Amino acid sequence: MSHPPSLAVRVGRVEAALRRALQPLLDEHGLTLEHWRILAVVADAPGLGMGEVATAAAVPAATLTRHADRLVERGLLVRRVDPADRRRAVVALSPLGQAYAGRLLAAERTAAVPDYSVATIPLRSSLTS
Repeated sequence: MSHPPSLAVRVGRVEAALRRALQPLLDEHGLTLEHWRILAVVADAPGLGMGEVATAAAVPAATLTRHADRLVERGLLVRRVDPADRRRAVVALSPLGQAYAGRLLAAERTAAVPDYSVATIPLRSSLTS
């Protein structure tokens, strides 16, 4: 009886395919897939605090600060003090960052990634019947 690959293997395969598709665009600014996750989160929800971005992008908070610094240096991200709470920094994409995120999103949507939708994964109970 053959089982589908583990979730970890499937996620790894999707990430590898996505990296192959996006790396040429990421290389334009010397960025990684982690940077893209951060940009994608901020594109979807501008004005989030750094902790919220770290959680949503699945990036450790200490790593996020370093990545955000790089994105700010490249003119893709804007970091400001939250006017409602001056102890907190919020982030948004710059106009350049918005255009770049649009290009990455378009490339992501056309990337050839393995299809692991729920419909293609047999339920464990169906394997034993």
